[in-house]
Amino acid sequence: MISPKMVAAHTGHSSASAEWIICLDKRPAERSGEDVDIILARLKRVKAFERFHPSLLQQICLCGYYECLERGVTLYRQGDIGTSWYAVLSGSLDVKVSETVNHQDAVTICTLGIGTAFGESILDNTPRHATIVTREFSELLRIDQREFKSLWEKYRQCMAGLLAPSYGVMESGGPSPDRMPDKENISNNSFGSISKHLSKVPSEKIMRAGKVLRDAILSRAPHIIRDRKYHLKTYRQCCVGTELVDWQMQQSSCVHTRIQAVGMWQVLLEEGVLNHVDQELTFQDKYLFYRFLDDEQEDAPLPTEEEARESNEELQDTLLLLSQIGPDAHMRMILRKQPGQRTADDLEIIYEELLHIKALSHLSTTVSTDSVTFIIHCRPYTVALFNQGEEGTSWYIILKGSVNVVIYGKGVVCTLHEGDDFGKLALVNDAPRAASIVLREDNCHFLRVDKEDFNRILKDVEANTVRLKEHYQDVLVLEKSPSSNSTTSSSHYKYTVMSGTPEKILEHFLEMMRLDSHLNESDPALDDFVLMHCVFIPNSQLCPVLMASQGSEQERLDYTLNNKRRVIRLVLQWASVHGDHLQEEDASLAFLEEFFVSVSDDARVIPALKYQLPELEKIVKNTSDDARSSQQKHKVLLRQFSMGDEKLQKRQAIKSNDEILFKVYCSDHTYTTIRVPMAASVREVISAVADKLGSAEDLLLVNLSSAGDKVVLKPNDISVFSTLSINGRLFVCPGDQLDSLMPLPEQEGPSTGSLGSFELMSSKDLAYQMTLYDWELFHCVHEHELIYYTFGRQNFKKTTANMDLFLRRFNEIQLWVITEICLCAQLSKRVQLLKKFIKIAAHCKEYKNLNSFFAIIMGMSNPAVSRLSQTWEKLPSKFKKFYSEFESLMDPSRNHRAYRLTVAKLDPPIIPFMPLLIKDMTFTHDGNKTFIDSLVNFEKMRMIANTVRIVRHCRSLPFSAEPSQTSKNHPDVRSYVRQLTVIDNQRTLSQFSHRLEPRRT
Repeated sequence: MISPKMVAAHTGHSSASAEWIICLDKRPAERSGEDVDIILARLKRVKAFERFHPSLLQQICLCGYYECLERGVTLYRQGDIGTSWYAVLSGSLDVKVSETVNHQDAVTICTLGIGTAFGESILDNTPRHATIVTREFSELLRIDQREFKSLWEKYRQCMAGLLAPSYGVMESGGPSPDRMPDKENISNNSFGSISKHLSKVPSEKIMRAGKVLRDAILSRAPHIIRDRKYHLKTYRQCCVGTELVDWQMQQSSCVHTRIQAVGMWQVLLEEGVLNHVDQELTFQDKYLFYRFLDDEQEDAPLPTEEEARESNEELQDTLLLLSQIGPDAHMRMILRKQPGQRTADDLEIIYEELLHIKALSHLSTTVSTDSVTFIIHCRPYTVALFNQGEEGTSWYIILKGSVNVVIYGKGVVCTLHEGDDFGKLALVNDAPRAASIVLREDNCHFLRVDKEDFNRILKDVEANTVRLKEHYQDVLVLEKSPSSNSTTSSSHYKYTVMSGTPEKILEHFLEMMRLDSHLNESDPALDDFVLMHCVFIPNSQLCPVLMASQGSEQERLDYTLNNKRRVIRLVLQWASVHGDHLQEEDASLAFLEEFFVSVSDDARVIPALKYQLPELEKIVKNTSDDARSSQQKHKVLLRQFSMGDEKLQKRQAIKSNDEILFKVYCSDHTYTTIRVPMAASVREVISAVADKLGSAEDLLLVNLSSAGDKVVLKPNDISVFSTLSINGRLFVCPGDQLDSLMPLPEQEGPSTGSLGSFELMSSKDLAYQMTLYDWELFHCVHEHELIYYTFGRQNFKKTTANMDLFLRRFNEIQLWVITEICLCAQLSKRVQLLKKFIKIAAHCKEYKNLNSFFAIIMGMSNPAVSRLSQTWEKLPSKFKKFYSEFESLMDPSRNHRAYRLTVAKLDPPIIPFMPLLIKDMTFTHDGNKTFIDSLVNFEKMRMIANTVRIVRHCRSLPFSAEPSQTSKNHPDVRSYVRQLTVIDNQRTLSQFSHRLEPRRT
C-alpha cells in the first residue's frame, strides 16, 4: 500500500489534501460511501471524466486503483498483452513506438498529460500498440480488465470518446494539399455532402424529444400538422417553419427569441427527427414545409390519450433540453452556409461567438465573419488534416476537439485544443507545411480560412492600418474604417487606436475630442482611455502630462483655446470616473487644485474658458473636502469580514488608506491584534505582528482554512484581509512550525441549523433583504477594482476589498444553502428547505439579483445536497421543474449563452453574476499581451473596458424595489441575512450529508 505522505512529498500537498488517495488506496470492498464521495470530488476535476455520467463516475470510484510512479518507469511495452486501463491524474507519460522488434529504436510520438486515458486494447485482448514510459513523477487511476469491460458494456456510449489512443498514424497515400472537404471524412459548406455526416440514426434522447413535440402539437394545436398544397403539389402531413416557431415560443418561458427557437428546431433537423420536404439541411423561420419522422410513413398513428398525457408532462423538460443544445446547432447551421449567403443576423451571431476564440478575438467583424468555412472531421486518429511538406492552402481554428502536431523523426511535439489555431505560418511565408496535423479525437470541428481569403484579410488589415512613426519607430497605430456618422464629421472614415505609446494615445484622443457634445455624452474611445490608463500610465505620470498639454500664451489663440478646452474636458471625465480613488492620492489631489488655479488664470486671458470653470471648481471642491473629511475620520474597520454588529450598518466603500483592526493568530491559538492600512503588504503585516510579539525571527504569514489547508502568503501580496475564505484566519509562525498549525474551533462553523428562526420568515422578505445587502456590497465596488483584480492588485498597490467582499458574499450564500440542508436531520423539513430555497431563488431572479440567484442554485447542486436522493424524490414536481429551469440558466455551454440572453433582456438595476464578469476579463487579459513591440495594446484595453461598462450599466439606476407587504419581522430578516453562519469545509458537509442519507447499497 502506498503512503499518502510519500505522495504529498512528491506533489507538494499536505497530507490533508491527499485524503482522496487514502480512500482510493483502500480495497474496493472496504470503501465507504464517504470515501466514494471524496474520490468523486477529485475525479470530477479530471478532464478525462468531465463528460461522464455521475453514476459511471461513482462506479469508477468503487473499482479504480491508485498508482504513483517515479520518472522513467516503463508501464508496459509495445506488443504486451494488456491487463489494465489507465487515466492520468497528474504528471505525464511518453508514448513510444518502434517499427522493429528492438525497443531501443522506439521514437516518442506524443506525450500523455493530465486528463488523458489509454490502454483500450484490453477490450479485445490485442497487443499494446506502444510502449508507455513515465516522463516525470505521475499519478494514475487504474481499472482492471474485468471491471473495465463491465463498465464498457454498461456505459459504452459516454465512454466511446476515450477509447481511441491519443496518438495516431497518418493515413497513407501521396501528398495532397490540405485535405479538402470532398474527402470521405469531412463535411463542409457544400450541402450535398453534409447529410451523410449528420447523425444517420437519431440519438435516443433527440428521438424522444421529437416524439414529445409531435404528440404535444397534435394534442394542443392539431391544425399545425396537416396536408399542404403548394404550386399544384400536395405535401402530406407537414408543418410550416414559421408556425413551428410561433407555437414553440408560446409553450415555454425558456424560449426567449425566434432565433433561439430556430436553433432548437435545427437540433431535430440535424438528427433527422424533423425533415425538410426537399431535404434542405437548415431550418428556417419561413413558409417552408417540414415533416416529423413519424409522419414519413403512410397513415401515421395519432397519439393515444396516454401518449398525449406523457408528452404534455415531458414538454417543458424537452424544451429545456433543446434550449441548451440549440445554440450549438444554430451556430453550425450558420457556419455551413456559403459566406455570401449569411444574413446580418448570422454575421452578428458568428461575431459574438468568435470573440471568445483566442485566435480570432482581436479581429474586426469583417475578418471574423466573412471568410470562415465550417468543417467537421468525423474519423479520428488515422486522419491527417495535412502532412509535413505539403503546400499550405488554409488556416484552421479549432472549434471543438484537439489535434497533435507531428514532425517526422521527432513524433508529436505538441497538442492543440479548442481555441488554438494552426497553418498560418505556411501561408504567411508561402512555404511548405512544417509539420503534420493529426486528429486526436472523434468529431472535431474546425473553422477554415482559405489562402485567397487569408491573403485578402492581410491586405485589408495592412491597407487600413495607419502608422505614425518617430525616429523610424511606430509610436501610434490606427485602424481606418468607414464612419457610420459621416454627417457630423469632415471625414468619411473613423480611426480607431490599435496600439501606441501612452503619450501619443493621449494626444490622439485630445485631438479627436468633439467639443460640441455635452459632457454627459461620453465618447466610448475616450472613456476606454480614462478607465484603463492606470495599466500603462498611472496618475503620477498622467497628471504632469496633462498640465503640460494645455499649451502656452505664445501659441495661436484659437488653437490654445480649443486645446485647453479639450484637456479640461478630459480632466472632468477623468475625475468623474476615478471618483473616491482620487482622495487616496495626494499627488492627484494636488494636481486637481493646481489645474484649477491654472485654468482660472487662463480664463482671465481667454474668457471663453469661464464656461467650464464652475464644473471644474465643483469637482475640485468636492474631492478636496471629501478627502479632508475622510482623513479626519480616518475610518477604522473592525473584523467586519466575518462577524459583528457593523454588518447591520449600511455598507460604505473601503479605501486603500482605511485602517483595519485585525486578529493574527499564533500556532498555540493565542492572538495579537494589529492595526494597519487595508492595502498593507504581507511584509508590513508581519512587521506589525513582530513588533507586538517582540519576535525577531523570520515569520511566515499563513492563510489557514477551516479544512486545515495552508497558503503561505508572499511578501509582496497586499490587502490579504479581504481575500480569506469565509471561515479562514490569518496565522503567523516560524517556518519550522508550519506543519503544526491547526484550525481554531470557531472555524468549524455552526453545529445546528437556523431553520427554527428563518422558516418563519417569508421567502420574498428574505430575497428582498438579501438583495438590499448585495446591492450595498455591489455599489461599493469601484470600477477600477475590476481592473486591479484582473491585472493583480500588487501591481497598483491598491486594495480590492470591496470586490473581494462581494465575491465572497457569493460563496457565503452558496455555503449557507448547503449548511442549512446538511444540518437538517428531519426528511420532511429538508424537503421544505429545498422548496424555500427554490422560492428565494425565484424572488432573487425577480429582483434581478442574479448573483444570489446563481449562488443559491449552485448551493443546491453541490454534491453534499444533490446526493440526498430521498429528499429530492419527495420534492413536488412543480418545484423540480422550477429548479431544472433555473439550472438551465447556469449552463456554461456556448460561453454561458443562456445567462447572457437572459441578462440582455433586463433593464437596470441589475446585480450581475460577478464570477462570470471576472472570468471574461481574465480570459481577455490572459489571451492578449498588454504591450506589443513596446507599444500599449489598446485593443486589449478596449475589450476589458467593455466588460467594466457592463457593471456601470447594471448600476446606472438605483435599486428601489419595495417588498410587496410590510413584514412584522423585518429587522429580524435584515439581521439574519447579514450575519449568516456557514460551514465552509466540504469534507465536513459531505460527512453530515452521509449521516442524513447513507449511501444505498
